[in-house]
Amino acid sequence: MRLLAIGVALVSAAIARAQTPVPWVWPSIPSNFARPRVPADNPMTVEKVSLGRHLFYDTRLSGNRTQSCATCHEQARAFTDGKGRAVGSTGAVHPRGAMSLVNVAYAASLTWANPSQTRLEDQALVPMFGDHPVELGLAQPGSAMLAALRRVDVYQRLMPRAFPGDADPFTVANVTRAIAAFERTIVSARSSYDRYHYDRDDSAISAEAKRGEQLFFSQPLSCFRCHNGFNFSGATDFAGRREGGSPEYHNTGLYNLAGALSYPPDNTGVYEVSRRPDDVGRFKAPTLRNIAVTGPYMHDGSIATLSEVLDHYAAGGRTVVQGPNRGVGHDNPNKSPIVRGFPLTADQKRDLVAFLEALTDVEALGDSRFANPWLASSQEDRWR
Repeated sequence: MRLLAIGVALVSAAIARAQTPVPWVWPSIPSNFARPRVPADNPMTVEKVSLGRHLFYDTRLSGNRTQSCATCHEQARAFTDGKGRAVGSTGAVHPRGAMSLVNVAYAASLTWANPSQTRLEDQALVPMFGDHPVELGLAQPGSAMLAALRRVDVYQRLMPRAFPGDADPFTVANVTRAIAAFERTIVSARSSYDRYHYDRDDSAISAEAKRGEQLFFSQPLSCFRCHNGFNFSGATDFAGRREGGSPEYHNTGLYNLAGALSYPPDNTGVYEVSRRPDDVGRFKAPTLRNIAVTGPYMHDGSIATLSEVLDHYAAGGRTVVQGPNRGVGHDNPNKSPIVRGFPLTADQKRDLVAFLEALTDVEALGDSRFANPWLASSQEDRWR
């Protein structure tokens, strides 16, 4: 049966090589957004995006066939999972939460604390095959996963069409290229704040949100210093930029444990990669777009609400009163000088939360182009 499946796939590939893939056209990117940068070795095509979307939602990409990329990245939650810490296919709880994939095409670096992860094609290998922690739990070199894909009629069509130049398109590299292509299409730029700020629709957001915007960009609060630009995040990258943005990581005083390390040992940030003491507690500033639906917050989900997040920053660092993580974050020796603290009234806090809620892109959270193509109600393969 395996030889038959391989034979069918090779015949399909031979037929597909005579077809020319359709170049991807970026839809609905407003003038204030740049086009995402696309690697030269993985050009965007309609066929590749469709393949990647199927793979993203396919549980065949997990060792026990129960999880997919979408398990930890749910569209309705801006491609997060609502958990403080993600849970892998073995049931093990991870040290950090699943980051949002919305606008990931613009990220100068990926993951919470690894500056070396800058390409989606490379990063996809981590959840697939990584064992620290186990995420999808696939076994190297991926032969069993590829064999399972070969047996699926949909992939016998999609793989050759997405990679018509390959004698055998069923490779791990092509799986990650397709997933990366799909992830780059998840662009969020249609929030009520965008309609207010860029479309000049003064009625798009509330008076509270308008006041909150002023506070966000004010010097005393300086929220914009870490969450800046059109993506309200750290460094961004995009087509036409001469050099990719430099990754930025910050210690915000979330913890200040006694001892050699001021952060919990399973969550020391960039230090885990660099082993530099001054990198302890430094994590990436994620995008604030759709932040209202991506709680709980911080890298480890240790803050439940946006209101509490604002309390943390107003205090210039969180104080943990009791337990193994007790300590005064304000006094963390590695804390970023940007995180100084500021006065904040109850009304101002409500205004800031209203502003952050205005960054929710309801259309993106329900856009059928990003939805599960395996569901009967989904209109997949729109390019056919």
